Amino acid sequence: MLDMRFIRENPETVKAGLARKYDKSDIDRILKLDEDRREIIRQVEQLKKQRNETSAEIAKKKKAGESADEAIAAMRKVGEDIAELDGKLRELENDLQDKLSWVPNLPHDDVPVGKDESANEVIREWGEKPVREFEVLPHWEIGEKLGIIDFKAAARLSGSMFYVLKGLGARLERAMYNYMLDMHTADGYIECATPVLVNSDTMFGTGQLPKLDDDMYKMDEDDLYLIPTAEVPVTNLHKGEILDHSDLPLHMVAYTPCFRREAGAAGKDTRGMTRVHQFGKVELVHICRPEEATDEFDKLLAQAEKVLQGLKIPYRVMALATGDLSFASAKTYDLELYSAGVDRYVEVSSVSTFDDFQARRMNTRFRDEERKVRFVHTLNGSGQALARLYAAILENYQNADGTVTIPEVLRPYMGGTDKIG
Repeated sequence: MLDMRFIRENPETVKAGLARKYDKSDIDRILKLDEDRREIIRQVEQLKKQRNETSAEIAKKKKAGESADEAIAAMRKVGEDIAELDGKLRELENDLQDKLSWVPNLPHDDVPVGKDESANEVIREWGEKPVREFEVLPHWEIGEKLGIIDFKAAARLSGSMFYVLKGLGARLERAMYNYMLDMHTADGYIECATPVLVNSDTMFGTGQLPKLDDDMYKMDEDDLYLIPTAEVPVTNLHKGEILDHSDLPLHMVAYTPCFRREAGAAGKDTRGMTRVHQFGKVELVHICRPEEATDEFDKLLAQAEKVLQGLKIPYRVMALATGDLSFASAKTYDLELYSAGVDRYVEVSSVSTFDDFQARRMNTRFRDEERKVRFVHTLNGSGQALARLYAAILENYQNADGTVTIPEVLRPYMGGTDKIG
């Protein structure tokens, strides 16, 4: 959430930032609500001062044996006026908070400007695309031929856009997330195992609510949502807390299943594992002091890249344009891996920095060296999303005889198995 004081003092900066993000939030309306709110607060303070003065006058009259009926009646009227204004103030504050909750984060100045992904910019590329002298099958075909992916069974169980993994296929996925967790924890990350059901306040904290309510699976009777990413519970672990500066930065990692009702654009990438309603993901979360955020972004990006480099999967780093940023993000770099079976790059990780946007929604702060309480900055990135990475392994490590070679770093997690098929 944006700081109301910042909006008040920099309205044109805020409007310009929202325009770059192609957002139509009514900042003038928010400023008017804030002005009305502050005016009511001023009136209430004046009335309370008047009530105190009248109370003193009543005491003085009673002590002197004089009638205080007129003063008591006046004080009663003041109390009624205060109660009425307090009611108006609550309504104004609720309206203001509701409108502020729909205002997205502002993009950093170095984010490329553009309405959609067509304006995204390539930052760099890593690795060589595999050259094969045979036709590389897409993952859904080679997976079914090897008997390790069953889309038909998944459809019978749950409908479209789900998958079932079997045998070495299931073990391969387990190997992938164990490899990632071991890598990240060896580099100092704190491993977390969190609930995959969270309440609406938790969803609000990281910015999924209210904007993305229709994109998620929810149980209204329990006020619980299935998480779309471990970012939600892990970032919220310190919701409402004041950390000490010595605790920062925090680096946390978690593996969870993720659930998304709206799994992508209609009619796009509907085959296979590219767009599904449920998938596993290893998520990285950084919480830091504001002055550390730039370095933490670079560290987080390098950590996400390290996974793909270890697996020897070619990828590129993309800077997302302003119009392609998420609601809460101030800056995002996507990692897009190369999938040989479909001969294109596919996004597998988004590394984002949120400034204090999420921290304000969660009320997560820290006490600095001078004992001043300030909001932390939050960052997160996938390290990595399993379904698309799994598909890339089946395609990039495919052999002419229809087998799939297991990446070397995963073999210890596969009991030494070096090939499927």
